[in-house]
Amino acid sequence: MIAGGEDINFIARRVVICAAEDVGNADPMALVVANAAAQAAQFVGLPEARIPLAQAVTYVASAPKSNAAYLAIDAALADIESKDCGEVPLHLRDTHYKGSKFFHNGEGYIYPHDVEGHFVKQQYLPDKMTGTQYYRPTDIGAEVKFKERLLSLWKRSD
Repeated sequence: MIAGGEDINFIARRVVICAAEDVGNADPMALVVANAAAQAAQFVGLPEARIPLAQAVTYVASAPKSNAAYLAIDAALADIESKDCGEVPLHLRDTHYKGSKFFHNGEGYIYPHDVEGHFVKQQYLPDKMTGTQYYRPTDIGAEVKFKERLLSLWKRSD
């Protein structure tokens, strides 16, 4: 692409997208490396930009792959577009305006950082969406630990 005269910003953009879409949380550092390479390529320009871009391309290509985060956001957006998802739970509604107490906004909300372990099992989706799970971590790369942690938190809070 470089030899063919492609714009380095286009190349960098594709590498960043690949890091997020194809590598995802299997290796979260791939996005950091790709973004750093994109910034470096803009900063130094050609011909040196080929070096950080090559580093990012080889990192992303060699990293474990998971599209679980990509699938999760697409599923959530598809639900929003295709169905009545219901109302935001009262405890998650904005309380920063006069009259919000009248509507019981914020009642019952538990701030996770006020709880040991910083995790609270509380309703975050509307009633109509109860039981919906969008992010399904894989058994690949760093997602193994994400999956284990999430399962542990849910079990502990039952």
